[in-house]
Amino acid sequence: MTKYTTIILVILVLTLSSCYEPERNCGDFKNGKFSFTAEIEGQEHTTIFSRTDSIEIDVFEGKVDTSSVRWINDCEYIVKKLHPKNMAEEKSIHMKILSTTDNSYTFEYNVVGSSKKSKGTAIKIQ
Repeated sequence: MTKYTTIILVILVLTLSSCYEPERNCGDFKNGKFSFTAEIEGQEHTTIFSRTDSIEIDVFEGKVDTSSVRWINDCEYIVKKLHPKNMAEEKSIHMKILSTTDNSYTFEYNVVGSSKKSKGTAIKIQ
């Protein structure tokens, strides 16, 4: 009987854990002011950005940049710089919100057409 109970418990735990989906209240993060910190060449750098439904304004190391935002669905959007300064900046970035909390969201991003993806967390500051 103990062996049978153990098997049932293992099956139950596996079944319940496979149904777990992280919380995604993406609509709460379409507009607002956010902070994102990334490590670049061993040093942490913070970007502050404000986003409305269709425009994102980034401030990075004192430089301001504006991008268009096109929402694919509630949790995915494409960002494209309006005034690119080089070929790399001309490429669009695909953003996907993976999970949310009350004041932050975890996302994955990649250059459109590239399979290399990176992850980050943005914190809502307004």
